[in-house]
Amino acid sequence: MLIDYKNVNIYQQDQLVLEGVNFHVDEGEFIYLIGRVGSGKSSLLKSIYFELDIEEADNAIVLNHDLRGLKRKYVPALRRQMGIIFQDFQLLGDRTVYQNLRFVLKATGWKKKSEIDDRIKDVLTDVDMVDKADRLPHELSGGEQQRIAIARAILNRPKMIVADEPTGNLDPETAANIIGLLRQISQTGTAVIMSTHNIPLLDQFPGIVYRCKDHKLDEITENYNQLLADEEEGAEEEHTTEDEAPDNGYSAREDLSI
Repeated sequence: MLIDYKNVNIYQQDQLVLEGVNFHVDEGEFIYLIGRVGSGKSSLLKSIYFELDIEEADNAIVLNHDLRGLKRKYVPALRRQMGIIFQDFQLLGDRTVYQNLRFVLKATGWKKKSEIDDRIKDVLTDVDMVDKADRLPHELSGGEQQRIAIARAILNRPKMIVADEPTGNLDPETAANIIGLLRQISQTGTAVIMSTHNIPLLDQFPGIVYRCKDHKLDEITENYNQLLADEEEGAEEEHTTEDEAPDNGYSAREDLSI
């Protein structure tokens, strides 16, 4: 098991964000985190890649390490076992695609140029970006930059990928291509844990679905569509006429997708 959370409380700046979290991840699993903005998705991901400390838990294991009291000196080595994909890509703007990837490999101990070159070619082939190796980030589209961010995340053959809204700034077709690529990566044994607002992708690329709501994390894989339908139906009944209730601009879909 890559992640084993039991009754974990997650705080952000001394504010309780998620309470009593039970969350488990095995190799090759493809996991979605959904929920409204501020519901705790990013905080959960930050705890997984050691950005937020865990102090209150029955169990909080990531990559065979107990997060309670984890010494910071172990964090860099643990992060090298995972790939992290950010919504804003975080590529080095003054370096080419090749140089961005080489920087990561050299920083993680790769020394031989031939091995570095071979590995970079391999990951760029995986994301269909070999012909962009000499481009600067600003010369790429948003979808292309996200593909490079994925290539960077898989450079060290991670045990899991943590992705925070990887399709948030992409058009629907590009977003589908990115999720399809992550799905393929999960099928090689790398677990993928991804927060998203893009609910239609859950049907197109099935996975395990967790929802953050009311400071809780619940698995809703089997019935998330039914939950969504029930909430939308309930919203329609409440707003049958304008006289019965004001239109505040909120829809039930937002409860799952925002």
